[in-house]
Amino acid sequence: MKKLLKIIGVIVVIIFAFIAISYLVLNQPLPKGESGPEADAMAERMMEALNYAAWQNTETVSWTFRDGHHYEWNKAEDVVTVQWGDHEVVLNTKTQTGIVINGQNYSFDQVNELTQKAIDFFNNDSFWLAAPFKVFDQGTERSIVELSDDQQGLMVNYTSGGSTPGDSYVWILDENDRPVAIKMWVQILPIGGLEFTWENYKTLTSGAMIAQDHLGPGGFNVELTDIQ
Repeated sequence: MKKLLKIIGVIVVIIFAFIAISYLVLNQPLPKGESGPEADAMAERMMEALNYAAWQNTETVSWTFRDGHHYEWNKAEDVVTVQWGDHEVVLNTKTQTGIVINGQNYSFDQVNELTQKAIDFFNNDSFWLAAPFKVFDQGTERSIVELSDDQQGLMVNYTSGGSTPGDSYVWILDENDRPVAIKMWVQILPIGGLEFTWENYKTLTSGAMIAQDHLGPGGFNVELTDIQ
């Protein structure tokens, strides 16, 4: 028994050491940016590169987030159906309120819990779908930051809105102003500055461009499938 406890103790120490080393190696401080017309112009060029006008005219879009959450979003009517497991919730995206399908089978608290879970899912998963089109949302601040390779990035701070106000992101663009990666300083990630790609674009029938793959550290992929 003592030997087993000793082995467990060593494993715990190794895990904590790995976490500490990862934090020291990967964690980056939030850069300071310069706001103003140039930052806004950079944001506008990024949206134009992905055909923001077409996204505005996209009435409906559906997608599956990492094989777990499925969405049928009627943008024109501000309504989205969120499905996961055996649950289905219809949300109003403006009021952030919802109706649980077959809700009569749940208690009042269960309905509220499922509705809030659907709201959180949608706020997170729709960001991976359409984040480049959200840089002028209410409560956002834009600035230009200097990257390590002497290039410039677009930093967007979300001061309000969504499920996690206070999050910050830096967009890395290619020579055509199209996003190729994003660096994150968000509450749900303990390490600041983690980078995920923005790649494998699909053009919707409306003409808007959506990235389907977002590769992060260790090859972890925030994948969107069945985009229509």
